Amino acid sequence: PCPAMNCYACPLARFACPIGSLQHYAGIRAMPYYLMGMFGIIGFSFGRAACGWVCPFGFIQELLYKIRTFKIKIPHFFSYFKFVFLVMLVIVIPYLTHESWFSKLCPVGLLDAGIPIIAWNPASGALSGLRHLLGWLYFLKIGILLFIIGLSVVSKRPFCRIFCPLGAIFAIFNKVSLLQINIRKDRCIGEECDMCRRVCPMDISIYKNTSDLDCIRCGRCVAVCPENALYVTPSFRKCKLTETQIRRASSATPDME
Repeated sequence: PCPAMNCYACPLARFACPIGSLQHYAGIRAMPYYLMGMFGIIGFSFGRAACGWVCPFGFIQELLYKIRTFKIKIPHFFSYFKFVFLVMLVIVIPYLTHESWFSKLCPVGLLDAGIPIIAWNPASGALSGLRHLLGWLYFLKIGILLFIIGLSVVSKRPFCRIFCPLGAIFAIFNKVSLLQINIRKDRCIGEECDMCRRVCPMDISIYKNTSDLDCIRCGRCVAVCPENALYVTPSFRKCKLTETQIRRASSATPDME
């Protein structure tokens, strides 16, 4: 399985979608040990960093947000909705119905597999005649995708923050992962600066909670902090850094902009 949202309905896909796989095992009522191991290894190692460095749909949302228009801020409590989607649409409903309902509605799958495979639809071969199979569910997914695209233009990564069940899984590990963003509170000036929130693709103020469930470990806050108050380290080195090591860690973080 790929450590990011990846629809394996696409003919070019070489990796399985982790959420699609999880639904499959919920539907057949079996424990996906290999999949759980993958979640554990990535989560305990990097937390939600895969969302910031691997996921193509997250990258698309960031590009859409660069379109010049009015912007809105999504209240932070909406971030907990993704756990509802994880439990209900990915586990409970597939378990009860034996159907992968999140995949049936997933805008990521529609964008990188559903639309291309229908648009391609060669005159001959195994994919011939797929267009006549289109029904209300396909057009419902198009409506969901258009809604996410529109929301991405005016707000930061809405799908990642509100709807993504894979993000919910990795978010659980943010507080215990090996990779951590740390803060020197004696240097941080908080809301007087708030530069970290301005550049954060998830619209969080990292100084309020360095293990925030929405932090995707992109490093932009570390790169722009004018006081060098933020630094990235393995969790077990948090209390052992010297002043020189903190400055070196801050300066070594790439400027993601």
